[in-house]
Amino acid sequence: MDQPREDPRGALVRPYAVTRGRTEPRQDIAIEAVLVASTAAVQESRFAGHDKHRIATVCENRAQSLAEIAAYTRLPLGVARVLVADMVAEGLLTLHSAAPVEAYEERMELLERVLSGLRRL
Repeated sequence: MDQPREDPRGALVRPYAVTRGRTEPRQDIAIEAVLVASTAAVQESRFAGHDKHRIATVCENRAQSLAEIAAYTRLPLGVARVLVADMVAEGLLTLHSAAPVEAYEERMELLERVLSGLRRL
């Protein structure tokens, strides 16, 4: 028996719905920024929505970069950035900035290496 096909438009609508239409995060979080969630934050995140709970679980007691969070949760990077910024503002994640703003050239070099590595996958 044939299984019903998923609506291809669902993949386009879902990220927009997850962020409630927002495309910009509350605060700028670098792709290499490190985030951690405590056990208490993971428990509290159960009431913040499925995607936020998944993010908190990925970051529970171990540091993860924004890029890793997006990869592990299979969320688009822009969506992950908006949700993570919300979670930092709500106290569900602790943000540890990976590089000072002054190190722009170094950050760009790191981003280029990350993108190059992702393209090889």
